[in-house]
Amino acid sequence: MRFINKEFLKFIISGGINTVATYGIYLLLLLLWEYMISYTISYVLGIFLSYYLNTFFVFKEKVTFLKFIKFPVVYLVQYLMNLVILHLLVEYIKLPAEIVPIIVVILTMPITYLLSKYIIKGR
Repeated sequence: MRFINKEFLKFIISGGINTVATYGIYLLLLLLWEYMISYTISYVLGIFLSYYLNTFFVFKEKVTFLKFIKFPVVYLVQYLMNLVILHLLVEYIKLPAEIVPIIVVILTMPITYLLSKYIIKGR
């Protein structure tokens, strides 16, 4: 029995690509703004990249306007979860703001996968 199916593995790979890209943007933005603003801007840019990676690479579906409009709902849910976790880890556990987004992504990945699949594939 396989522990991880091929689609979920592709989701992890695309998530890795997206994470590296948005994390790089986040670090650059930290040079200009505080961590919450930097995180928000990099997060929004990551939504666009994620939609295209998930649609073409992971789920092999066609881009549609309706799915493109619905997809940010997945990331609105994730964003709210992430902000709470980000705040708790930085302010209360005192982890460095530079590494916390990586931890946050790992913690919320399963929920994001299921919601993304539902929006893009409809199942």
